[in-house]
Amino acid sequence: MKKLFLTGCVSLLIFSCSKKENTPVDATSSETTNISEAKSNLSGDQIIETLDCSGCHAVNERMIGPSYQEIADKYSEKDMELLASKIIEGGSGVWGSVPMAPHPQVSKEDAKKMVEYILSQKK
Repeated sequence: MKKLFLTGCVSLLIFSCSKKENTPVDATSSETTNISEAKSNLSGDQIIETLDCSGCHAVNERMIGPSYQEIADKYSEKDMELLASKIIEGGSGVWGSVPMAPHPQVSKEDAKKMVEYILSQKK
């Protein structure tokens, strides 16, 4: 029973952590550049909306991952680099056994905007 539950959770995680946009693989493509430039003009919460974050996180309630308020309560501005890196590279073990998927398509600058937004949710 426990194995079945864990398999279901992992399946849900894989399904919900796929990116919503269809970014071209060719990094030299002008379309890729335009997507990156367009995201750079967005605020942290807007960048979050373009990604798969809401499949695992909500502002004030724990889902598969912690709520943004829980994250904001645990971390501070001094953790900006660490949290931005976790968005880009993924992570595991801090909030439970379900790993956070990496988001390598997110620039360091955009990840920091996302972290600023998340930290602004402090209770």
